[in-house]
This record gives sequence, C-alpha cells and structure tokens, in this order.
Amino acid sequence: MKEVVNLYRKIVYLTFPPEVSGRPVVCNLARQYDLSFNILRSDISPRQEGTMTLEISGLEANFHRGVRYLKDSGVRITPVAQKIFRDEEACIHCGVCTAMCPPGALSLDRKTRRVLFDVDKCSACGFCTRVCPVQAMVVDMDENGRQ
Repeated sequence: MKEVVNLYRKIVYLTFPPEVSGRPVVCNLARQYDLSFNILRSDISPRQEGTMTLEISGLEANFHRGVRYLKDSGVRITPVAQKIFRDEEACIHCGVCTAMCPPGALSLDRKTRRVLFDVDKCSACGFCTRVCPVQAMVVDMDENGRQ
C-alpha cells in the first residue's frame, strides 16, 4: 500500500537585498530542497532591493530547511498574513473585493451576507486594497514606505 504524504503549503513575502537580488536563490528551493514554488507577484531587478510573493509547497521539513536557506542567503521572509489585513470596523461587507481576489481569499458568506477573509489563501496581490470603497483592506507597508 502506498503511503499518502500531505504536502505543506505556505505563501510568503520575500524581500531581497541588492546583493542577493541577482542570485538564483529561489530556484535552489526546487533543486536543493525538493520544493515547488509558484511566483504570485514579483518586483526584482539586479543590484536593487526586490520583493516577491511566493507560494511554496513540499514536505514540511523541506519547507523549513528551504526557509532557513533563504534566511541564511540574506532574504527577509514575512508571512503574507502580516502584509494584508482587514480593518474590521471599517469594512461594510459590500463584497466588491471578492470579485477582485484571484486566489479566493475573500468570499461572501451567503447566509450572513458578510465578507470572509482567509489569510492562508491570500497572495498579497493588493487588488482588494485598490477597489475597497472604504479602504478596509490594507497593505502593510515595509520600512521604506513601499508595498
């Protein structure tokens, strides 16, 4: 009987310092740690600070080894849950954001007519922040004042 292995999946926000932005550190996750990755958003140029939202999946032990490798390489890692958040008091649950959410992190509960936010599905694309009429969806800015 074949053993069933559950894959670990996590979306992370990476910040690359200028000296690392031109190196192939992300592709080494697949080569050296047997991890799959999906680039959800990226803004990287050689010799400049860059950012990337990455979905990483594989065995949990490999994930943690791969994250350690990234950190040792100088990459700063932030869980996406710390990059996008909803101001619960400001949200009017109009549902506009649900139509603009590619990964489906925002959805409408048909019974309660309230917008649900699943941070584990969020890719930090920022589309929700652009369409929210009351600015209830917020992107946490990094220390340089950029998204």
